Amino acid sequence: GDLHHPELVWSPPANATCARRDPDSVVLCVLATDEEDEGDIALQIHFTLIQAFCCDNDIHILRVSGMQRLAAILGEPEPGAEPRDLHCLLVTNPHTDAWKSQGLAEVASYCAESRDKNQWVPYVCLQER
Repeated sequence: GDLHHPELVWSPPANATCARRDPDSVVLCVLATDEEDEGDIALQIHFTLIQAFCCDNDIHILRVSGMQRLAAILGEPEPGAEPRDLHCLLVTNPHTDAWKSQGLAEVASYCAESRDKNQWVPYVCLQER
């Protein structure tokens, strides 16, 4: 069959509504912060709730730092689109063959290896290019 590209869905900061509606379509949750976010208690609580939800639904979680690099990787939003909150990204794919994507498969195996080492939420620092 043809390869379906996963689509990135930005969850609203208050709640991950699309994840609750259809957790099976979510293949990865990316939680992103910069150093200045470390003192943001509300954001940390939000992350804790999302991580619990993801663990309950066997969704891989990846923590990253480097918000500017993440924004550059994702590219410019569509003109007229609502402002993006990049702190929580849900990668969804309505098709069950999502892991045929080479990049997603590598992320999944990295997450699984990290869990084997008891690092439940692997952390990646995105470097500026």
